[in-house]
Amino acid sequence: MEQLKVKAIANKEEVRIKSAIESILYLSGKAVEVSRLAEVLEVDDYYIHKAVGLINENYKENKSGLAITQIDDSYQMCTVAYNSPYIERFLQEPSKKLLTQPILETLAIIAYSQPITKVQIEDIRGVRSDHTINKLIEFNLICEVGRLNVVGKPILFGTTSEFLRHFGFSSIEDMPKVKEELIERFKEEVQEEIDYYE
Repeated sequence: MEQLKVKAIANKEEVRIKSAIESILYLSGKAVEVSRLAEVLEVDDYYIHKAVGLINENYKENKSGLAITQIDDSYQMCTVAYNSPYIERFLQEPSKKLLTQPILETLAIIAYSQPITKVQIEDIRGVRSDHTINKLIEFNLICEVGRLNVVGKPILFGTTSEFLRHFGFSSIEDMPKVKEELIERFKEEVQEEIDYYE
């Protein structure tokens, strides 16, 4: 009976240590020295190493996306290598916060007037648009869709499938309708630009 009590206490202590290590490493976001973990949890280094081993075994059994990695005399919460492609793709996607007003304005002009050249975009906006166009290409929201058949063969831009996915549209037709006169103004300005070069 006494042995069972001792075992239950040991199990409870093990759960406490494992839980605390996960919380600390998650919160920290960086490597934490074993000695610091031991100090905070008031246990010997041995119990930290043992707990991390058990946590990692559990992660592995459950095919978790996380693992605790040892870096010198420290531990750090990391993602598993086989999820790298998804993480890279996620990090390349534009955050809503990164889509500033000028970028959204440029994107709207392209979306409603495509295919369209940089010069045509700048004529409509009234300002240079190199930065906003480059950002939209970087975010994979627009791409080159051809060349305008005039002197210099300027690049024509259009939206991508990533644009549709990012904003929750299944096709360009799903985009919110804007005032017809605004669309017509865009089209007229684009046509004027084409006529000028021809």
